[in-house]
Amino acid sequence: MSNIFLAEFTGTALLVTLGNGVVANVVLPKTKGHGSGWIVISFGWAIAVFVGVYTSAASSGAHLNPAISLAFAFLNKISWASLPVYIAGQLLGAMTGAIVVWAVYHPHFSQNSSADEKLAVFCTGPAIRTRFSNLVSEIVGTFVLVFGALHISAPSSSLGAIDALPVALLVLGIGLSLGGTTGYAINPARDLGPRLMHAVLPIPQKRDSDWSYSWIPVAGPLLGGLLGAVLYSLA
Repeated sequence: MSNIFLAEFTGTALLVTLGNGVVANVVLPKTKGHGSGWIVISFGWAIAVFVGVYTSAASSGAHLNPAISLAFAFLNKISWASLPVYIAGQLLGAMTGAIVVWAVYHPHFSQNSSADEKLAVFCTGPAIRTRFSNLVSEIVGTFVLVFGALHISAPSSSLGAIDALPVALLVLGIGLSLGGTTGYAINPARDLGPRLMHAVLPIPQKRDSDWSYSWIPVAGPLLGGLLGAVLYSLA
């Protein structure tokens, strides 16, 4: 179990370091990438997924996402007993990745950026705040991720290093096509872990961590992941 925890921790930390890092590069002032836009963010997250999956696949199957781990447990691809180990590694890895991004971009948080932009470096938020539609967006995005990842990993019981590029391209497609509504968390650990870090880290002139919205990027991906697993099992 320790190798699973370490692989999920490391892979998710790399995922969030590069993924939240590209958001910081785009939204924070006086960075080299400031204002470069949604396509840069989507490609950055795709590369983050590629690196995270490639580096952790051999030891844990590279879930890096509680929604994927839940789907794999539902389909008996991993044991239910190992599920807490996967999720603990993912959540702690996401928190660590958020700390790394904060440290790297520390001077830019003190520049004249909005509190909403500072929050966006850590976690997602809706373009239009309508809870039902936001929840549906996260369910659909995660369904596409999990249903696609299950087919990509079909020859084995887990994602392997060879699957890193197809999964990265899948995430790129989700970001470009479905991500504009909520910022496509599609991963409870990726959103909740950094949101917790936003709440506790000393960030100048930060706002609250938007806890009233925070359940949506947790519940939506878990529901979408289960839906993907159920439909995959019926296919």
